[in-house]
Amino acid sequence: MAYNLLKGKKGIIFGALNEQSIAWKVAQRCHEEGAEIVLTNSPLALRMGELNKLAEECNAPVIPADVTSNEDVTNLITKSMEHFGGGVDFILHSIGMSVNVRKGIHYTENNYEFTHKGLDISALSFHRVLQTAMKLDAINEWGSVVALTYIAAQRVFPDYNDMADNKAYLESIARNFGYQYGVKKHVRVNTVSQSPTRTTAGSGVKGFDGFINYAEKMSPLGNADADQCADYCVSLFSDLTKMVTMQNLFHDGGFSFTGVTAAVIEQMEK
Repeated sequence: MAYNLLKGKKGIIFGALNEQSIAWKVAQRCHEEGAEIVLTNSPLALRMGELNKLAEECNAPVIPADVTSNEDVTNLITKSMEHFGGGVDFILHSIGMSVNVRKGIHYTENNYEFTHKGLDISALSFHRVLQTAMKLDAINEWGSVVALTYIAAQRVFPDYNDMADNKAYLESIARNFGYQYGVKKHVRVNTVSQSPTRTTAGSGVKGFDGFINYAEKMSPLGNADADQCADYCVSLFSDLTKMVTMQNLFHDGGFSFTGVTAAVIEQMEK
């Protein structure tokens, strides 16, 4: 059901790859709620993914951008403003990648060239987007920026590897840039810490199937799925959350504040 929560709003969605992507679901929900959007991903991801299908569904242009490139990010935001005839009201940062994870390298043996690449893509890119947007005055007053994160930024999940470090830095950028952008233009910046979700990126983590089952048993409400995350992001883009900023918002069915559940104890006693 749509409520026209984003009627008249314009936004940029980073990171949609295929129908499993949270960003894909967010784009669909934003469109349903009346927003106009621009879709973007890296040139490589565009070749691998199915973004043109989503673009047609949402009547949205696709502007490629390598988020590690200042020039690409500037081009993306400039062309988005030209397309919309002005600034944007929201941005979704749904970008994360670890070469160490992809190659099965243990955290204690991380290849630092891979670490630098993953940090640049997963976290520094968020600062780059916000910095570029501020310089170009690209986000309208009371706009909203959301980045997707994970609780491994606060707790140890061994096989999440250096992505945990990336997410910790991402959340710090949200707080620090959130202050600066809030003072300057009432733009709010938050991160959403989502339940483990069956996306292309998430499924690459070792032992993911076992962990998603564990998280389901540990969450009083169960795991939040991608569609529910999209609903939450829409609420953060809407005018209903104007005073929420610099927060890491857990969207995980209660997992983050649960010590143990009867279901987990029962499983352990089998």
